[in-house]
Amino acid sequence: MVPVPQTTPKNWLSLLALSLAFAALPSAARNIAKPAPAAESAADAPAFKLAVNAKHALVLEDATGRVLMAKDADQVVPIASLTKLITAMVVLDAKLDMNEKIRIAPEDVDTLKHSASRVRVGTEMSRLAALKMALMASENRAAAALGRTFPGGMAAFVQAAQAKVRSLGLTRTAIAEPTGLSPANTSTAVEVAKIANAAARYAEISKITSDKKASVPLNGKPRDVNNTNRLVGAKGWDIRLSKTGYTEEAGRCLTMRMVSGGKPVTVVLLDADGSAQRLRDAARIRQSLAKLHS
Repeated sequence: MVPVPQTTPKNWLSLLALSLAFAALPSAARNIAKPAPAAESAADAPAFKLAVNAKHALVLEDATGRVLMAKDADQVVPIASLTKLITAMVVLDAKLDMNEKIRIAPEDVDTLKHSASRVRVGTEMSRLAALKMALMASENRAAAALGRTFPGGMAAFVQAAQAKVRSLGLTRTAIAEPTGLSPANTSTAVEVAKIANAAARYAEISKITSDKKASVPLNGKPRDVNNTNRLVGAKGWDIRLSKTGYTEEAGRCLTMRMVSGGKPVTVVLLDADGSAQRLRDAARIRQSLAKLHS
């Protein structure tokens, strides 16, 4: 039988000294034997790099979920009227009577930003007309009226909007009211893309936001309404869903679901410096997609 060597106090001190010396080494030295992490594969890398004016951007290939281009896409920022896509989904989810008449009330007037409106207090319209005004013309009073006339009032609407956000698996999106005027309505470019894709599953939202213009009855008389996204209906663009937004805090925002080379693609631009820059960013993305899908 081989005798087991006894550990003396001197041995323990030596082992302790060695352990402390090893712990004091820089992490790089301690991990010298560890292999370096694998480089990002070409399949995971964005398809193209593009300098855009928008501070936050994302281009997503819908069928595969592949990120084609991204810029600071996980930063939480105000989303302005992109909020109205969630407003529309909440209203449609509630299965409300879209032909029911609602009237613009003093409470629907914007006292936060004092934004202009084409709809006077007292104007009567159907809920569907209000939805069209909110989505196509980004009319804040119409969106506010949709929230105010939601069953249970504005508080119930906000609760439903927050529940909708959770149901979509969004953890970095917050909705405080239906118009987007509040800077408390925030999200990221990544989560706005998810909102756009969810909204695209509603035929009404896709139809309304992809029309260049429409005639909406207000007080029983037709009113022409134009899409706030000038690219909708323009030559060379196949846009299936669209929403613009603007507040001072959010900058110029845009999300679109479009087709390029026969493939559906979602584009998100947040906090561009102006409408011209926002359109220029979109045009450059379209050119890059055309090259990619050619």
